[in-house]
Amino acid sequence: MANATQTKFGYPETLIAETDYWTLQTRPAQPTLGSLVLVCKEAVGAFGAVSPEAFADLGRTIPRIEAMLQAAIGYQRINYLMLMMVDPDVHFHVLPRYEGEKRLGDITLADSSWPGAPDLGKAVTLSPAELQILRDHLRTHWATDVTE
Repeated sequence: MANATQTKFGYPETLIAETDYWTLQTRPAQPTLGSLVLVCKEAVGAFGAVSPEAFADLGRTIPRIEAMLQAAIGYQRINYLMLMMVDPDVHFHVLPRYEGEKRLGDITLADSSWPGAPDLGKAVTLSPAELQILRDHLRTHWATDVTE
């Protein structure tokens, strides 16, 4: 069963990948092209309450996310934001950062706050069709095996 944060970010329609402890979803409001949300499936509201098994799974998942985003979007830096002020479940906003614009089909997004801190208030909400295009594109780049 999905938690409140997964649901808020459009689960299951936005789902790119799922591990034993985490879901990786496209973020409907995109501050940069390829922005994601990584949500813990455990019923915890504090990062320190995440189980050792979920932390280990996170360690295996992060390299896969970075490989996927590099292949699918290309980025210069990546930001992981753990804000948890509105959405109660442990989660990260994963933002690929780049100078200028990135394009996927008819979707073009600039990193409007490069090289500063990301501005989530300037996010562009994608249409359901655009969100599906982005989700499907990212899914094709989800690596099953990433070596460090």
